[in-house]
Amino acid sequence: MTSAASTLDHLHHVAISVRNIAEAVEWYRSMFRCEIAYQDETWAMLRFGNVNLAFVLPHQHPPHLGFATPKAHDYGPLKRHRDGTESVYISDPAGNPVELLAPESCQGE
Repeated sequence: MTSAASTLDHLHHVAISVRNIAEAVEWYRSMFRCEIAYQDETWAMLRFGNVNLAFVLPHQHPPHLGFATPKAHDYGPLKRHRDGTESVYISDPAGNPVELLAPESCQGE
């Protein structure tokens, strides 16, 4: 992991824990104007203008903040996800998970 501070391009998403992915997607879509960027049985990503909200199941993914940074690879090996993005997870001093995404893998979003 790098010891130098990295520049974060932008907040890519906020991920919250839900009991049921389909139920959460349906509720948020009925309450707010948004579009589905990705959805499967274990997680989903909704777009609200310039904000992305991810829904994760507690036993599959941790709630977290996701930042895009060109130096994501400096923090460890990147993992390729089903939606095509590549990222690495780290933890802040309080133990909160932070996902660092390679911006070039987010281009199709």
